[in-house]
Amino acid sequence: MSEQDTLARRFEEHRPHLRAVAYRMLGSLSESEDAVQEAWLKLSRSDAGAVENLGGWLTTVVGRVCLDMLRSRTSRREDPLYDREGYVRLPDPVVTGIAGLDPEHEALVADSVGIALLVVLDALAPAERLAFVLHDLFAVPFDEIAPLLGRTAASTRQLASRARRRVQDAAPTPDGDLVRTREVVDAFLTASRGGDLDALVDLLDPGIVARSDGGAPRPGAVRRGAAQVASQAITFARFAAAAHPVLVNGLPGVLAMADGKPLSVMAFTVEDGKVVALDILTDPERLARIDLEAVLGD
Repeated sequence: MSEQDTLARRFEEHRPHLRAVAYRMLGSLSESEDAVQEAWLKLSRSDAGAVENLGGWLTTVVGRVCLDMLRSRTSRREDPLYDREGYVRLPDPVVTGIAGLDPEHEALVADSVGIALLVVLDALAPAERLAFVLHDLFAVPFDEIAPLLGRTAASTRQLASRARRRVQDAAPTPDGDLVRTREVVDAFLTASRGGDLDALVDLLDPGIVARSDGGAPRPGAVRRGAAQVASQAITFARFAAAAHPVLVNGLPGVLAMADGKPLSVMAFTVEDGKVVALDILTDPERLARIDLEAVLGD
């Protein structure tokens, strides 16, 4: 085996971890793959023999690549929830079958990295996001993160602390009981199909936030409050009628189908038995990337 083949094998051992770092940084599956590939190119052009901790070195390289990508993205839009055309932009969901996560996806969504949390991470400044993700989610020391930002370790610690407070204040904590969460999701679908507004309102947290992302063809929206979200759910009962149970970022969710094609992915965040966040992707371009055979087992 050549030296380059050995290096490629060692890199592949770290790929799941690197994809997980990039996904938390970018919220985009395709951009995450691009960032990981860029890390490989940098490694293949470097003196790998001089790298003592390859995993740590690659983590910081991916972090730097993602930071540059975030800064480029931020320069094109002012509101993190909206793209440059003014459409609601949700992070990419990781959709898998109800049997459970396979090893390829497990690292991507470990530690309850749901869509609602990724939305909050998207609202952070790029430097805050890097400091929080690398330190709080992957235990990278501040003195290793600081050079990526051109800051001191103390300043980087402050960035992570500020980001942590924002995440704790804004990101709901999903219930760990997946069976109970599935029961809430099923009850939501039943009430939507039946047009039972009262039952829907009872399932929703009063402060629920519902976000929909239809991509460029179908601009999305943000709705707040149980009454408004319940009314909208009844309006779009067709999604509930065509629902298939799936896992969305490891949590019970719904994939709606019609004529063999996906209509939407619904990600539910359930806290204390109430739906506190509902994120709906109807963007046909991104829905087309879902591996339906793997998800539905057909």
